[in-house]
Amino acid sequence: MNLSVVIITFNEEANIGRTLTSVRPLVADGKGEIIVVDSGSTDRTVEIAKSLGANVFVEEWKSFAAQKNSAIDKATGDWILSLDADEEISDDLSTEVLELLVLQPGKAVHKLSSRGAYDSWIELKDDLYVTFEDQREGGLAGIEIPRKNFFLGRWIRNGGFWPDRKLRLFKKGSAVFEDRKVHEDAHTRGFTVRLRGPILHHSYPTLSAYIEHMNRYSSLGAEMVVAKSNGKVRFSVSNIVLRPLATFLYNYFFRLGFLDGREGLLLHLYHAVYVSWKYAKAWELSRK
Repeated sequence: MNLSVVIITFNEEANIGRTLTSVRPLVADGKGEIIVVDSGSTDRTVEIAKSLGANVFVEEWKSFAAQKNSAIDKATGDWILSLDADEEISDDLSTEVLELLVLQPGKAVHKLSSRGAYDSWIELKDDLYVTFEDQREGGLAGIEIPRKNFFLGRWIRNGGFWPDRKLRLFKKGSAVFEDRKVHEDAHTRGFTVRLRGPILHHSYPTLSAYIEHMNRYSSLGAEMVVAKSNGKVRFSVSNIVLRPLATFLYNYFFRLGFLDGREGLLLHLYHAVYVSWKYAKAWELSRK
């Protein structure tokens, strides 16, 4: 079975080489392809991607979900692995994915964790099947993968940032990214299982990058708030002050974010600021 790795980019010359290098073993020797949909990078992103064997398409920016779905539409593989440009595949994950892609009829891969209370085996019959301990069966549609999120170079283990499972590997035609301006995820109604090997997410190497990112995301989040409220957002001390405070207390103390040291403090502090920005911007947009 062939694999299509799909990635969207914009000015990612600092990351794209690492990402593509990590997935090349998955598509080597004609086993698959790499699709990059770029939205008009002005740096060396496209050049680097082509040099590492990617099929590059340049398209006008639509939205995160629309751009990712456009990349999926261009894929020809039986299975699709969707990555962000600042992510890479760990060695353990690469081994697990390769094991899935070369399954032979009647051969079972190691036990995997499925949604709910059951463990499952995967076998290849006419298709990949998930066999549950209570004997339910069905075609495998998608695979959830944990992410290791790095902030200022530190793996954030607490505060809700681990294992951060995402549906990133799925059968062609079985999943798409939901139409959201930000925080879009892929969804499928079919059976899913979970792998153990993680995606490495080099999300925010500097504070400046994080603040810039959250400024952009809070603007997109504000648009979603305004749309949901039909354009009427009142100035709310609860949303602009109390909700961010509650977010910080919950993630930093109750979800043990303080165990991630100084990086954890900065991450959860500025994430709370992002929440405040989002609702303040929503109020500002509704005035216009």
